[in-house]
Amino acid sequence: MARLDPSAQGLLDDLIADHHSGATDLALKTLHDLADYTRSRRPKGPALANLLTQLQGARPSMVVIAGTLARVQQRLANAAEDPAAEIEAVQRELMEATDDLIDHARSQIPEGAVIMTHSASSVLVRLFQRLVTAHTGFSVICTQSSPGHEGHRLARLLDRLGVPVTLITDAQMGVFVATADLVLTGCDSWQTDGHFVNKSGTRLLALAARERSVPFWVLADSFRDSEVSSDRVPLEEFAVGELGAPSGQWITVRNQYFEIIPQHLVTGRISEQGVFPYPSSSPAAPAP
Repeated sequence: MARLDPSAQGLLDDLIADHHSGATDLALKTLHDLADYTRSRRPKGPALANLLTQLQGARPSMVVIAGTLARVQQRLANAAEDPAAEIEAVQRELMEATDDLIDHARSQIPEGAVIMTHSASSVLVRLFQRLVTAHTGFSVICTQSSPGHEGHRLARLLDRLGVPVTLITDAQMGVFVATADLVLTGCDSWQTDGHFVNKSGTRLLALAARERSVPFWVLADSFRDSEVSSDRVPLEEFAVGELGAPSGQWITVRNQYFEIIPQHLVTGRISEQGVFPYPSSSPAAPAP
């Protein structure tokens, strides 16, 4: 594959190195940076196509990034006079999809709900902000989500918003899930066989919620729809130094950030198109 110019390489490197942002925020940031790069550098068609291809493959577990960039490619194939404008149009589409998803998700959250979550989905953060703006009462139980500790950042945000939050270790999921009214998590990709990918630990939370009959909803817009089944999805593994593990001749340390969760473990999916309980394929009626 052709080498990128320094500015394009920097854009790609930033995407690869960001292990803290949620998938939607990372996709929006990438689109913003890509539009700025396109306006300032005015890359020729082949150079821009090469950059888009490398960006699409940079974060294989976060399909929303590849999905938005694929839509950019489709737009550029039909109208390449102003590439930056086409990129920004896709950025708006993703933001609108997030807004519509949040509207549907709010219908499943009763006043005073105790919401439990794992990791720190950027879509979920926006939902919490919307609930605060609407003066909806709620509280949150969030795991610290090791090793990245995204839950710490989420707890600080909720504290600033004035939302009561209980921060727990990942190992306490099974202890606290019984005190929640519902579980909400994000989704990095939704596979063709109904499985989805999210931060490791999500499957344990889904199992604990099912045992306690606590509804578990996955926030996943259509930008996360993958074209492959769960047995073909690549799961990103990050540097083991994050774990602070001991070294030794017979010690193997693994830091697999993402895992596959089967759809049958959760209550259903909420997208910009509606609320879809499992195993039904039709939207659910809004909560009274």
